[in-house]
Amino acid sequence: MKIPLETLNRKELFGSGKIEELKKLLQEHNTKQTLTCLFISKSTLSFAQKRFLEDTFKLPVFDRYMIVIQILRLHATSAEARLQVAMAEIPYLWAQMKDANPSQTRKQGYLFTDTQKHILKTRERKLKQELERIRDHRKLLRNKRKQKNYPVIAVVGYTNAGKTSLIKALTHEQSIQPRDQLFATLDVTAHGGFLPCNLEVIYMDTVGFMSDLPTGLIECFVATLEDAMLADIILHVQDESHRCKEAQRQHVLATLQSLKNSVAVNQEIPPIINVANKIDLTSSRAHLKPSKDMFYVSATERTGLKELSLEIERQILTVTGRRKITMRVQNGGQEVAWLYKNTAVTIVKADSSSAEHLLMTVVIDELAMQQFKREFLSANYS
Repeated sequence: MKIPLETLNRKELFGSGKIEELKKLLQEHNTKQTLTCLFISKSTLSFAQKRFLEDTFKLPVFDRYMIVIQILRLHATSAEARLQVAMAEIPYLWAQMKDANPSQTRKQGYLFTDTQKHILKTRERKLKQELERIRDHRKLLRNKRKQKNYPVIAVVGYTNAGKTSLIKALTHEQSIQPRDQLFATLDVTAHGGFLPCNLEVIYMDTVGFMSDLPTGLIECFVATLEDAMLADIILHVQDESHRCKEAQRQHVLATLQSLKNSVAVNQEIPPIINVANKIDLTSSRAHLKPSKDMFYVSATERTGLKELSLEIERQILTVTGRRKITMRVQNGGQEVAWLYKNTAVTIVKADSSSAEHLLMTVVIDELAMQQFKREFLSANYS
C-alpha cells in the first residue's frame, strides 16, 4: 500500500484520519501477529517521528538507513565487514540524539544521558582507530601486490549488477559463488586471472552501490573503495536490464569523483571500462553494438567476453607500460627460463633460420627489459 505525503518533515507524517485508517489496516493484516515492523521510505526519520510512529502502531519502525544497516549486518561475515557496519551506524545514532528534544523525550520515558553520549563517543573513536588500522593493512597488501608487479583491475558497480558473476566468467574461478542479493559482497576480495596475452592480473571485487544511500554510509566504506581508486583500471559493471541504469551510472561516477581527494591528494580516477551486463535479460539485443564507450556482455551466457578481455588487455598494457615483443633466444638456454619466470609468455615457436634458437613473444615492462639486457647482452631481440 502506497500512501502519498504532503511533507516528510512533520512529526506525525500522516494526518489523524490516515493514522486511524492505517491502524485499522494493520489490525486486519496482523491477526496472527505476523507483522514484525513498519518501513517508511525516507532516508532517515527524526527521533520524534520514529518514536511517534512506534508508539502509535506498536511496532518497530525502520527508515531506509536502518534497513540498509540490517541488510549489511546480515552479510557481514568477516571481522572487517562487521567493523564497517558498526561504524556506519554511528552517524545515525548521533543524528537521533541531536533530534531528540530533552523535554519531550523525558515525558516519553526516553532520555539520552551524558553517560550514553560519552559511551557512543568512545565507541566511535575506537571504531575509527580500527578502520584506520584496516586502511594501513590494505596499504601494506597493495604494496606487496605492487612488488609482485601484478596489474590490478577493480570491479565496481551497483549492488546486484553482476560484478562477482563477471569476475567468475573472466577468471574461470569455480570457487566464486555469486549471490542474487543486495550487498552480497562487503569485503574486498582478490581473484587472480589471465589476460589473452597470458599476463596474470588481479580482479578486485568491491562493495556494491545503492541509490539514495546516505553519505554517512558511503563514508564508512571508503576503506573498501580505496582499492578501486588505486587500481590500474576500473571495470564499471552496469545492469543493462535495469530501468534506472543511466542514473545508477552517474551515481557511481559521482561517488568515484568524490573519493579522489579522500584517497590521496590530486589522485586521478583510473581509466574506466564501461560494461553493460545482463544483456540476456533485455527485450532486444539488436541495438546493442559494442564500442569504446560500452561493452555489452552476459556473464552467465559468456556473451561478449572475448571483446571485453581484449580491451582490458589493451588498457592494462598501456597503463602499466608493458609491451609485446618477440625475442630470439637460445633453445634450452637460461634466457628461456628467465623469460618464463619474469614475463608473460604468449607464443613460443622454432626459429625457421636456426634449429638452435626459439622465437618467444612475451609481454614485458621496461624494468624487466632492462634487467634482461643486463643479464643477457648477447641475446638478440626485436
